[in-house]
Parts: sequence; structure tokens; C-alpha cells
Amino acid sequence: MRKAMAAAAAFLVLAGMALVLGHPAWAQTAADAAAGTGAHFDPKDATEAYLATVSGTARAQSDAYFEGGYWLILWDTVYSLGVAWLLLRKGFSARVRDWCERRSRRRFLQTFLFAAIYVLLSSLITLPWMVYTGFIREHQYGLANQSFLGWLADKAIGMGISVVALGLFIAVIYALVRKTGARWWLWGTGITAAFFAVVILISPVFIAPLFNDYEPLKDQKVEQAILTMAREQGAVFDHVYVYNESKQSDRITANVSGLFGTKRISLADNLLKRGTLPEIKAVVGHELGHYMLGHVYWLILELSAVLGAGYLFITLAYPRVVARWGQGWGLRGLDDMANLPLMFALLSVYMMVMTPVTNSITRHEEAAADAYGLNAAREPDGFATITLKLAQYRKLAPGPIEEMIFYDHPSAKSRIRMAMDWKAAHIKGGAAQ
Repeated sequence: MRKAMAAAAAFLVLAGMALVLGHPAWAQTAADAAAGTGAHFDPKDATEAYLATVSGTARAQSDAYFEGGYWLILWDTVYSLGVAWLLLRKGFSARVRDWCERRSRRRFLQTFLFAAIYVLLSSLITLPWMVYTGFIREHQYGLANQSFLGWLADKAIGMGISVVALGLFIAVIYALVRKTGARWWLWGTGITAAFFAVVILISPVFIAPLFNDYEPLKDQKVEQAILTMAREQGAVFDHVYVYNESKQSDRITANVSGLFGTKRISLADNLLKRGTLPEIKAVVGHELGHYMLGHVYWLILELSAVLGAGYLFITLAYPRVVARWGQGWGLRGLDDMANLPLMFALLSVYMMVMTPVTNSITRHEEAAADAYGLNAAREPDGFATITLKLAQYRKLAPGPIEEMIFYDHPSAKSRIRMAMDWKAAHIKGGAAQ
């Protein structure tokens, strides 16, 4: 049910660039891959040389992991439909609604209570699927190192946050439906954007520390290199923070997160352990690109618009679905909170169909951040080698249609080619100018 829950709580995260190093095949140096400098440097040949450093079992495994994710998109949606069916059949959702109405006379409190129960029940029903996709499968491919109890504890924390945050959000949405009728989707789009902004604002200070420990970076050489690069781009930060991503996985991540007074640069401890200084600068340069180009604001608007269109789809599809399959569900109308499982089911189908659109939105902004990061860090080879480490869980060289549909970041081939084109344009006598 990941698609259904992510559609309403996609707001909880605007993720940074995730990069991985774990298998020996990914650790080999590719410094000689971009052979030649000056007039003899060929970006196409250099790109192919870099890609050729990952082959055999390592490449087959990364391809298998990523291609398996294509099917997960479908099965996520199927699972979410099954959850909706379980909660709607024989009027179960309607009986929960009636119980909530007996607990309070206030419609907002009734809806919040119902939404909290729905999030809790749907999360528990979805838990077996989450165990497979988020724990078993990740360990099978060597992408996680957290114990099951640790993983379960993180999921419990996330569920607690979702119960409160989604409960409030859903209560506001149903209040809009009752007040504005069929036009609720217009107002709902604006409320969704505001919810996005609030979550992004509070996440670095109040949410992220619930899962990981954050502390100031102690390596002064790395911190000064990052802060200097940021200042050169007109972004002033007092400190760089590091957090214990190794608690969950070996993934290498970094982000510039938050809004206004909560903004900060954060590095995963894995990045410091496994990344060279040029690679670290390449990653942070990319994240500075997101920050300086205002991608967080654009993503709030763009993804809210996508969800707003989804709300319109729900409005149009709801009466047809209820008329055909809803006998015995006990639903009253569009403003009936008991229809929440059906709302999520419709939204999950819509979001599955919209996968190429949402991926294209984020992929476009990731490519822009790549270009910005290359200019900021001036480390094209560091960018290329860290991109290869990302390939442990992302297929290196997909076809163009495959990349358009399934990739929310540019492929490794596209990213390395961009870095090598940058290198060709800025190299003089073998040194970046």
C-alpha cells in the first residue's frame, strides 16, 4: 500500500541524493576511465569507460534490483486495493464511522479519530508487504544492515507520526468537502501545498532526529571545503551536520533541508567513511543546487498540482465506483468519512498511472541540480565515481523510454555523460578551469 500512503504523505519527504557503496565491485577506482585530456578528451568514450568499470555480477544485481521495482509499483497498487476492499466490505468502515460519531459531536474530531484509526489499521494490514519490500528485499540485495527490531521500531515511529499528521490533514480535507462540495479539490490543492511546506519546515528539527542522531561535523577540512563552496554560491551556513545513516544502511546520502531558520547541510556518516573529498563536494554541490534553484518550492507547487488533479479524479470517479460496487458498503456521500479507504484506493490507482509524470518532474529538477553541482564543486570525476556507487541499487544504462517512465533521477549513463561534457568544456591542459 506504499503508493496509497505515499500519495497522501508524499509530503513527509523531499529526498536528497542517495548514493551507495558496499560491494567490492563498486569500490574499484575509475580514475583512469576518463582517459585523455585537452583536445584528446572524448566525453562519449570517457562515459563508456566509466560504465565499463561496473560489470558482471555487480551490474546484473543492480539491474535486477531496479527492474524488480517496476513490478513493485503495480503490486503496491494491487495491495492497496486489497486493503480498501477489506476495510469497506460488509460495511466495516461505516461501522467504524458510526462508532466515531458516538464518541464526539464535533465533525472535525469525528473525522480525525476515524482517520487515525484508518491509518493505524491500514498500516498494520500493510505490514507484511512492507516487511518484504522494506526489509527482506533490501537485505537480499545488500542495501540494508538494520536488525528487524530496529527496522520495526523506525516503522512504529513513522506510523505514530502518520497517525497524527495524516489524521489532521484528512480531517481538514473532509471539512473542505463538507463546506465546498464538488469544488473541494481546488481548495484541497492549496491545503496540500501548505501541508507540504509545514512538514518540510519542521522535518529537520522535529522529525529527522527521531530516526537518527545529528551532530556537528568534526572533520574541519571537509567542513571548510563545504562551507567555502556554499559561500561561493551565495549560501551561508554556520555548520555542517553528520547523522548516523549507518544505523539503517550503507547508503551514502546528503541533503540541504528545511526552510528559513531550519535549513541545514547534513551528511550521512557513510558518505564521510566511503567518499573522497571530491565525491563529497560533488554530492553537496548537487544538494546546494536544489537549495539555490528553489527546487523545494517548485516541488511543493508541482506535486501539489499533481495531487490536486488526483482529487478531481476522485470526485469524478467516486459516484461511479460506489454505484457499481458499493452496495453493502454503507457509504452516504462524498463527504462521508467512511469512504476514506475508497478515496485512498482511487488515489493509489491515479498515482500509479501518473508515475511517468511525477518521475519526470523530479528527474528534471535532479538534472538541473546536477548541472549546478558540477559548476559549484568543479569535480566532474568525483561526480562520475560517486554516480557509479549509486549504481548498486539503480540500473546504469536504461533505454530512453525506460528512463522516462521509471527514473526519478537521471540514469548513471546520463549523469556521467553530463559530467564528462562539463569536463570537456572546462578542461585546459588537463586541469579544470
